[in-house]
Amino acid sequence: MRNTDKRDRLSEDVFTYRLTKDAKVLLYWKGKPVTTLAGKAGEKFMKAIAGKGHLDAQLVMAKATGNFKHGNEKDHRSES
Repeated sequence: MRNTDKRDRLSEDVFTYRLTKDAKVLLYWKGKPVTTLAGKAGEKFMKAIAGKGHLDAQLVMAKATGNFKHGNEKDHRSES
């Protein structure tokens, strides 16, 4: 499992989560909201992250968000 993060990007707290009153799980990447897990997906996430260490918890959150950045990167060039 340690070969999963070869570039050591998950050693920092890049992913965080917050559980809301209505049992939704909000996942954040570097403080920005990425996805919301509700219902069974939220329950499954909470069970998966329970008792995990820091690196393993970061990996679970990375897997839960999926490939959220693919195709969403903005080019900061001005369009003329």
